[in-house]
Amino acid sequence: MPQNLQNTKSHKKQFTPIPEELEEIGKKIVHAAYLVHLALGPGLLEKVYEICFCHELRKMGLKVIRQIDIPILYDGITFEEGLRLDVLVEDKVICEIKAVDEINPIWEAQILSHLKLTNRRLGYLINFNVVNIGHGIRRFVK
Repeated sequence: MPQNLQNTKSHKKQFTPIPEELEEIGKKIVHAAYLVHLALGPGLLEKVYEICFCHELRKMGLKVIRQIDIPILYDGITFEEGLRLDVLVEDKVICEIKAVDEINPIWEAQILSHLKLTNRRLGYLINFNVVNIGHGIRRFVK
């Protein structure tokens, strides 16, 4: 094998697969988003989608917390006014809910930061203001 290909392979970061439990939660999250979008369609406020989305997740037997404040630990100090997550599912998966025409790249960076700062591995950015909900769901893995 050429030396430059060997170096490339050895420098790749090893990816740890998501545990099956998180994968199952993720499938339920996508299904709940689909059900809400099917019933309501695009064009409503984020809060409406968030309420209905959480209702669907609870019907599936999942523990859901809305608008949760997450403290930030920095320099040995805990700052209570750190993060605010739209939806936290089973205390494991972060969901950020949007109802916008276009996804701002800052929201993608935000969810990655939320995953890092909360030490969670799986997150979803769900935009309900789309014709096809499949185009409105982005999955993030840390």
